[in-house]
Amino acid sequence: MTEGKRLTRRDFMERSARLGAVGMVAPAIVEGSAVRTGSVHANDRIHVGLIGCGGMGCANLDACAERADVVVTGACDVWKARRDAVVEQLKETVKPYADYREMLRQKDIDAVIIATPPHWHTLIAVAACKAGKDIYLQKPMTLHLGESLAVRNAVRKHNRICQVGTQIHASENYRRVVELLQAGYLGKVGVVRTFNVMNQGVEGIGRDPSPGLPQGLDWDFWCGPAPRCQYNSLLAKDAYCHGSWMAYSGGWTPGMAPHIIDLPVWALGLKYPTEVSSSGGRFVIQDDGDAYDHHEVLWRYPGLTMTWMSSLTNSYGFDFHGKPERARRLGIYFHGVNGTLYSSYSRHAIIPEGDYLKDFTKPEGTTREQAQAAYNSDDLRPITDKIPSSPGHEREWLDCIKSRKQPSCSPEYHCRVDVPIVLSLLSYRLGRSIRFDPQTETIVGDKQAAELAVPIYRDPWEFPKEYLRG
Repeated sequence: MTEGKRLTRRDFMERSARLGAVGMVAPAIVEGSAVRTGSVHANDRIHVGLIGCGGMGCANLDACAERADVVVTGACDVWKARRDAVVEQLKETVKPYADYREMLRQKDIDAVIIATPPHWHTLIAVAACKAGKDIYLQKPMTLHLGESLAVRNAVRKHNRICQVGTQIHASENYRRVVELLQAGYLGKVGVVRTFNVMNQGVEGIGRDPSPGLPQGLDWDFWCGPAPRCQYNSLLAKDAYCHGSWMAYSGGWTPGMAPHIIDLPVWALGLKYPTEVSSSGGRFVIQDDGDAYDHHEVLWRYPGLTMTWMSSLTNSYGFDFHGKPERARRLGIYFHGVNGTLYSSYSRHAIIPEGDYLKDFTKPEGTTREQAQAAYNSDDLRPITDKIPSSPGHEREWLDCIKSRKQPSCSPEYHCRVDVPIVLSLLSYRLGRSIRFDPQTETIVGDKQAAELAVPIYRDPWEFPKEYLRG
């Protein structure tokens, strides 16, 4: 690939359809440290491996492989056909692996992209940190509170560079929204509403048409630490279909909310919620899956509330609706004293409250610290401070591997996105609100919820409890 080539959305969708589901790999945690890792200099080529050779993983790999300072040296997947497809594309440098433990032992790999189904993210991310590898970890980062803390703490303990794959964070549109919110244009924001909707119909993703297990797929390893189920070709197909099974994805909320609530967490500087309430169920869809088709969440923060709405059976998107046809629609509403700002991935607009915004202007040359201070005070004069364009989510990760500075979506930041989501799953599971102490990062007054926040993995895999404390 040439240095100037970039993967377009159409390229990604076509490739995803071609390659199908994100692959899976075998268990266990590796001790030790790669010789090269941590000593990549500005002029060195970074040796990258891919764990999970499905559509999104290959898209991330393409964004790295096109760079002159990157060489791809490994491809790992428990589905032979998928790892072989990556090897064939980059056969001069890439070696195939069926077991991520073996791959992480290799001295010719500095960093790995982890793009497996979500139920595997924690074990592989922790193992990579222990092996001395930097990681690009696809979202959702985790599915349980204990996993969120374990991944973050492993990155801390082993001094690894980690970028979570919420690539929309790198968009120009999000940057402009953050500038407006932190400039104080809306005044004080009391409510944020977020949503992701589509209409799969009563049939959902359908029924498994497969005659049996494909040759070259180790299904037991694919299921890994999650409960083992009978092979289903739809479950194995891709990330879209994973979202119909709770044990392997957590449903559509952890699949999409990391991209969407990232914007208010960033723009408003939100930390952790103090209370999470969640409801929903599988009300309409009749397919092979078992995840909810509707999910409603209320997060309570000091000074505001944020809501989430997910529907798989109706695609009405409020101001984003557009043509009366079935489509996936998403958005964020910021309701402030002076007006409402709504945003999707690609556009945003402000609706004033009467004449409250008529005298607002945009003074230049203000620092980010001044902008944040203005937002947090009663002085609501608009302040602009242009946030620099992103070099690209993967490019930022590669640059940070060299500088040894954490990227913008490291687990230190992304826990503020991930923890509210995993707590909403726990609230949904229990059918009651969860109270959370942001200081101690613990569930308050609910022994059962606190116990369930740390998953029990299927034998022989074990949750890395040693990483629960930072």
